[in-house]
Amino acid sequence: MKLDFTDHALNVQRERAISDTWIYTAIENPDERFVEDDGTIHYIKQINDFGGRFLRVVVNPISGKIVTVFFDRRIRKLK
Repeated sequence: MKLDFTDHALNVQRERAISDTWIYTAIENPDERFVEDDGTIHYIKQINDFGGRFLRVVVNPISGKIVTVFFDRRIRKLK
């Protein structure tokens, strides 16, 4: 799957040193995936190479763009 990044997503990816590999792994093989009321798709993936923290990747399926990426501190474990 080829996705484009918004400027915001590129900036936070660079600032937080989030690798492309982690992002595409989250999208292609998420631990959890759900659709929000606004239509965005949220992909959650535990990244063992980053202390087991959970990466959240938010995608707008209409534009085909990654909106934002971040390590979600609110998630301690998945159901």
